[in-house]
Amino acid sequence: MLDFIYYPVSWILWVWHKVFGSFLGADNGFAWALSVMFLVFTLRAILYVPFVKQVRTTRQMQELQPQIKALQKKYSNDRQRMALEMQKLQKEHGFNPLMGCLPVLLQAPVFIGLFHVLRSFNRTGEGFGQLGMSVEENANTANYAFSAADVQSFLDARLFGAPIAAAMTTPQAQLEAYGVPIPTVWTIAAVAVPLMIIASVATHFNSRASVARQSEAAAANPQAAIMNKLSLWVFPLGVLVGGPFLMIAILLYWVSNNIWTYAQQHLVFRRIDAEEEEKKAKALERRAENAPKPGAKPIAGKKAKGAAQAKAADSSAASDEVDVTETAKGATPGAKPKPGAKPQANRGKNTKRKR
Repeated sequence: MLDFIYYPVSWILWVWHKVFGSFLGADNGFAWALSVMFLVFTLRAILYVPFVKQVRTTRQMQELQPQIKALQKKYSNDRQRMALEMQKLQKEHGFNPLMGCLPVLLQAPVFIGLFHVLRSFNRTGEGFGQLGMSVEENANTANYAFSAADVQSFLDARLFGAPIAAAMTTPQAQLEAYGVPIPTVWTIAAVAVPLMIIASVATHFNSRASVARQSEAAAANPQAAIMNKLSLWVFPLGVLVGGPFLMIAILLYWVSNNIWTYAQQHLVFRRIDAEEEEKKAKALERRAENAPKPGAKPIAGKKAKGAAQAKAADSSAASDEVDVTETAKGATPGAKPKPGAKPQANRGKNTKRKR
């Protein structure tokens, strides 16, 4: 039914097992453990771009929170209008809420696929998802990309004495499929419990890093506050409570996923913070360039600039008019004409009247 997920996951795991098994040995438990871890790293590397978009979407959602609250308050009695205005706001800012949960949605089928492929190495159990095979049948039946020889190699592999496909609650009948020496619950617990604690603590600190990045407005949101408490305390506690029911390989998946998330968060956040600082620096530079020089009167926009230019033109025109008028009237009374200057017309008229 979900073979389109199971086969790709099993092929990636098969490739990494061949890589590590080439120098550690095909039956080595560390070769299988590293294969699971690098399967996680491979898939998370593929999901790197959606993760970056998720971070940007979360930041954008926090920036738009005041406008979203204003729309919710304005159209509290008109849900249809509020939905339209929200879509308009998202479109104007290029905001896509789906990108905020896309990485999680893509990781879910990967987790399901890995769980099923690892569980299918031992199909001797009864009940849901089990085939009830005998030990011999199970060891001689292929598992997706893995041949029967690979299945036997997986069953023989041990990580500190524990099969990585076994859980603390695995029935004794299924433990017998792993061969002699038959692993005990205490042997499995000695490996599983430390992994459970590491996975729980890593989940808490990853959540703490995400919560610390939230703005005050986002953290004050009641829904966000509930989700923060769940991610900080309930989810890590869930790993401890559910750990005994999870096979060691799944606990390895959880630890590896948290290690990658912790490193990736710091890398991506540092990169985005640097981009935002660069934008702020450029904005300050533009503001400094547009600011008036010291001692100069500030001009408010193009309209003020145009008014100043018009005022200067009117002043120039008035000055020209005064010059023309003074020329027509003649020299100032009492002023001596310059040597060689021609008498002005109005002075001649005045002389004629005196005669």
